[in-house]
Amino acid sequence: MKLKTLIAAFAVGLCTTSALHAAVSETEAARLGADLTPTGAEQAGNADGSIPAWTGDGVGEIPANFEAGSGYYPDPFAGEEKLYTVTLENMAEYADILSEGQKAMLQAFGADGYELNVYPTHRTFAAPQWFYDGSKTNATAAMLEDDGQRIAGNVAGVPFPIPQNGVEALWNHMIRWMGYQLQQVNDSYYVDANGKAILATTAINQWEFPMFMPFKDADREYGAKDVRWGYLRSDFTAPSRRAGEILLVHEPGADYTAGKGRSAWQYLQGQRRVRKAPAVSFDTPRAAAAGTATYDDAYQYNGSPERFDWKLVGKKEMLVPYNNYDTLFQDEVLDLLGDKFVKPEAIRFEKHRVWIVEGVLKDGIRHVYGKRRLLIDEDSWHALESMRWDGKGNLWRTGYSVQALVWDVPAPLGIAELSYDLLSGIYNFTGKPKPGTFKPTHDKTVQFFSPQGMARSGIR
Repeated sequence: MKLKTLIAAFAVGLCTTSALHAAVSETEAARLGADLTPTGAEQAGNADGSIPAWTGDGVGEIPANFEAGSGYYPDPFAGEEKLYTVTLENMAEYADILSEGQKAMLQAFGADGYELNVYPTHRTFAAPQWFYDGSKTNATAAMLEDDGQRIAGNVAGVPFPIPQNGVEALWNHMIRWMGYQLQQVNDSYYVDANGKAILATTAINQWEFPMFMPFKDADREYGAKDVRWGYLRSDFTAPSRRAGEILLVHEPGADYTAGKGRSAWQYLQGQRRVRKAPAVSFDTPRAAAAGTATYDDAYQYNGSPERFDWKLVGKKEMLVPYNNYDTLFQDEVLDLLGDKFVKPEAIRFEKHRVWIVEGVLKDGIRHVYGKRRLLIDEDSWHALESMRWDGKGNLWRTGYSVQALVWDVPAPLGIAELSYDLLSGIYNFTGKPKPGTFKPTHDKTVQFFSPQGMARSGIR
């Protein structure tokens, strides 16, 4: 099947009878693939050369010791020397490229050794050509409707590669490119205020992205109504009180209007039945993080945008985690955990341009956060860092995504994440694959990601 036919067949939220206005003009859209990358980033490097131009070749030369299917992705930048280290003592020198979250971490824990190790910048994001083509189509076709709850005219790609407002930039993150199917086993830990690491969950996590699957398998069949962005199924194996539980989440492709948003189900071993789980959303404490983060903290932000007013603050050069291969694929999670923070030598920071998107809680709406701010990578549209304030204006939680490009897809692996509670002194590290367990594809059927398949798998 030709690319144009696929894009047309799997469009998400196609135009209704109401008139649609293009997100940007044809002239603006022509910049994609010219001075802008196919996904809307600035193609050129920055003025002083500390951020290079985007070339589209991913990591460049793939390490010779890479073995496909092994679950290990060797660090292609292993021989690089650190450029500099940001500490409590010198943070004022780098204040303009530090987020509020990193400044708060340095002020809170700099005396205990918290620091940022900064390395040369590599713009490794890459995606298939059909994704770039879909992004260009979206530039003049996609449009927000229903107060930003729905996108009309969107096809598989970046919905708003040249964003005009905060909600558009947020949607770019929410239905970002992560590949077709993923599978891994991970231990999620939280470290309490006394420095004790406690296992929250061990899970076999499996994802499928129906929005993108037809480009891998044109015969894959889904529901007739809409193509969802993602399925996530988590089969918990530890601790013992959680063993046998299953969580299934279906995330919409481009529509959070009433009745079309997230669907979630739980299988509880004691009840031996599958139940709908409507609370798996917004500010409900997240079980995989033992309640130290909310469900909408996952991936720095996920779920409906409805409770916040979102503003596009602008684009800025910032220090963010990037290209963390050893941490993701080689290290055991327990070896990375310090008493108050993950060991600084484990996290590679680079300077990248990011979009700053800020959400302020709407009047009369309930949420534990009064404000949140995201740093979204200009190349991949993955949120790399998030900061969350309580209702009194105190910076409460801050965290970031620990990711790297999986070059044989190619797609960024943006599942592992850190979250620090600055008020309680607790932090968690979730989603990091156990060494050797990550696979970019697997053979699960669509039925595996259904409530019926979940029930059949339940431990009796």
